Amino acid sequence: MKKIFILYTGGTIGMSKDYHTGSLIPFQLENIYNNIPELQLLGVELSSFSFEKPIDSSDMNIALWTEMANVIQKNYASYDGFVVLHGTDTMSYSASAMSFMLQGIQKPVIFTGSQLPIGDLRTDAKENLITSIYFASLQENQVPIVQEVSIYFEYKLFRANRTTKFSTEHFDAYMSPNFPLLGTSGVTLQVEKEHLWTTKQSDFTLETNFKNTIGVFTYFPHCTYSTLRQLVEDDSIEAIVLQTFGSGNIPNHEENFEILRAARMLEKKIIVTSQCVLGKINIGKYQNSNIFKEIDAIDGKDMTTESIITKCMYLLGKKLSYFEFKQQYESNLFGELTDNS
Repeated sequence: MKKIFILYTGGTIGMSKDYHTGSLIPFQLENIYNNIPELQLLGVELSSFSFEKPIDSSDMNIALWTEMANVIQKNYASYDGFVVLHGTDTMSYSASAMSFMLQGIQKPVIFTGSQLPIGDLRTDAKENLITSIYFASLQENQVPIVQEVSIYFEYKLFRANRTTKFSTEHFDAYMSPNFPLLGTSGVTLQVEKEHLWTTKQSDFTLETNFKNTIGVFTYFPHCTYSTLRQLVEDDSIEAIVLQTFGSGNIPNHEENFEILRAARMLEKKIIVTSQCVLGKINIGKYQNSNIFKEIDAIDGKDMTTESIITKCMYLLGKKLSYFEFKQQYESNLFGELTDNS
């Protein structure tokens, strides 16, 4: 019998309605079992751990990611797989962060949640949880088939650091714009083995020294640059993520270029990403992106915003030189970007 560990952090999947206020509030993990008696029929041995105070996922932070990673590390040797119950709003951030924290894992860590509370008549929580447990228990020759951090939602298994939430209203709330699905759920569970990540490490290690000294600036037509200047001049900001147009274009404005040159002189890490969900950065394709060649900016390639941010937090914690940071950021470390993209 496979042993699966469930970590409950909070979120809609464990919510009930406060009829005094009409708001959704979290309840404890044992209520999930009460609402899904089918869990007893799975043929797996389930154990669980709940955050002392289940949280709204919008309150997620590095300290809570570290707590999550520590719980998984503590129980890693005793279980065949892990299922993390999480709020949907920041699940792609948390799951991406885990892909950088849980290095060398050779077991599945599957995040899931729901759009409707588990006690709701039309809830998606039951299917998401039950099938996540199934995927977490899949083995071949007594070896876990999935050996990475992933997200399961609405019949689809995704690589965690390739996902983004795109809908607040549909059960089909997540997408992986630049990488294929890892698996699907229908009459049978289908795993796309050629897309699965295989770790290059022999041992499981934990990396939790993340830093949040990041600023984000979004370009828009006729934008002003005072906010960008403030980010550059702020000594506490080490990296600036630029959300550019298309494949990496920005306004051809001298003040804009002057600020970016100043950022490079101060050794700020300038990371170029796109406001487009699908596709990749292509610095130099158009003249308005040539400034990034001049300042040796960092190419965000085809990563999601969630992965852009969490990978930056991870690498900032390593205290790398600008060259080392750029080299690692533009490399495919844990499946987060397409090689040669």
